[in-house]
Amino acid sequence: MLRSYRVYHRYLGLGLGMFLIVSSVTGLLLGWKKDVDLLQPPTQKGATTDLPQWISLAEMATIAQAALDSAQQLPNTPIDRLEARPDKGIVKVLFAEGYWEVQLDGSTGNVLSVARRHSDWIEHLHDGSIISDGFKLISMNVLGLGLLALVISGFILWLFPRKVRQLKK
Repeated sequence: MLRSYRVYHRYLGLGLGMFLIVSSVTGLLLGWKKDVDLLQPPTQKGATTDLPQWISLAEMATIAQAALDSAQQLPNTPIDRLEARPDKGIVKVLFAEGYWEVQLDGSTGNVLSVARRHSDWIEHLHDGSIISDGFKLISMNVLGLGLLALVISGFILWLFPRKVRQLKK
């Protein structure tokens, strides 16, 4: 029985190896995303944190799209979301295509930064959603269950030879 566990453990480990390498490397990169400017642009500071003085989100969206078109010649790129950072006085406008980000001063609408967010595509690679949401669901379940099986079979492979040696003595 112990020999069959070794075989299962070995082939399961080989099968999950590539998923584990990709997940480990991208996980390490994501852990550093706030500290490495190449992974994610540093968050700028706006003029004021007083929300009533801020311009409307519609104006910010228009300014951000114009700024992205001006800087990267990407007209009419759809907006994915706007992230308000009241404590910093800025709004980050994230675009649905190309992983672009425009940071705007909340009160003046001045463009503070136009940059690519590499951390977003790394995150999609990390969780498998870069292929599809269905692949993400299946791959994360396979990876989780596979790791659980590796831990259990590894524990059995570590524990049982000790027990056998004790019984032989």
